[in-house]
Amino acid sequence: MQFDDETRFTRQLEGASLPAAILIAGVEELRVIEAADAVRAKARSDGYEREVFETEGRFDWDTLAASFSEMSLFARSRLLDVRAPSGRVGKEGSEVIAGFCKDPAPCTTLLVTCMDWSKKHAEPAWVKAVVKTGHVLTMWATPRHKLPDWLLLRMRARNIDASHDAAELLAERVEGNLLAAAQEVDKLALLVEGKRRIDAAQMEQFVADSARFDAFKLVDACIAGEATRALRILRALRAEGEAVPGLMGPVVQSLLQLAALSAEAARGGDLRAAMNAQRIWESKQAQFKRALERHDAARWEGFAIEAGRIDRISKGRAVGDAWVALERLLTAIALPRARKLLSA
Repeated sequence: MQFDDETRFTRQLEGASLPAAILIAGVEELRVIEAADAVRAKARSDGYEREVFETEGRFDWDTLAASFSEMSLFARSRLLDVRAPSGRVGKEGSEVIAGFCKDPAPCTTLLVTCMDWSKKHAEPAWVKAVVKTGHVLTMWATPRHKLPDWLLLRMRARNIDASHDAAELLAERVEGNLLAAAQEVDKLALLVEGKRRIDAAQMEQFVADSARFDAFKLVDACIAGEATRALRILRALRAEGEAVPGLMGPVVQSLLQLAALSAEAARGGDLRAAMNAQRIWESKQAQFKRALERHDAARWEGFAIEAGRIDRISKGRAVGDAWVALERLLTAIALPRARKLLSA
């Protein structure tokens, strides 16, 4: 059975026993974790024993396959919690998971969670096997226009009565960051206990500015291909009195990382190992992969060189307007069709 909404998915869990296999996948870590936590809570209440398998790196899939035939000494049922953040399990993993789905072990539920997901990830045989045998929940990024409704549902679950305008204000403050949004709702639950309906003016007083613009959010928006948001952040930073030299560190660092990763991918190297070597957080690796698809290695190297030139301009070591040059660079990075801006 397939789901694209975690509410329907959790209701299904409440009304039935766990199926033999469950796949939970999405691009927003918070939603994947919370949906998986619902499965774990259900398993715990039903007396399941849980065993965790981290598949990143050199994982031996034979270890998981061997566990299918093991009998639990302490519980009648088992939850095998398989974590595959990249969404890729390889040929061996695909065979192991598909084999389990074809002939599930008695009193066993296989839970697979993935933090990086696209429509291509749904094509492998192992995913289709899970669909046939159990439940598959796929969650795409929450669109900006749906974030206020998401927040309202979350606030209601914590007995917070807020107006839609108040939710809209909160959505603007958290800049689409679901983890920050969840943290703000948790704080609100403590602050507004016993109060009546919260309007936008009261929300303004209660909520800290979680969407404070900084150089790292600027880089994140640019790498994500969100040109409009990146330029809005840049202009806000300028209005707040920030100087270009203070912004260039994160920009240059990220571009050097992307240039190195693109070159590694062009050589046919292990991109995940390269990202780990570059100390790129796992939660951001999917975003970096998508960015690499927009430009080739030569262009990423060119972007890094241009960033160096802008840094020199900002320090008075080269001629030009650093703000204009940085705006053009960010736009060219986020939008491939805007690359001609750099020659202007």
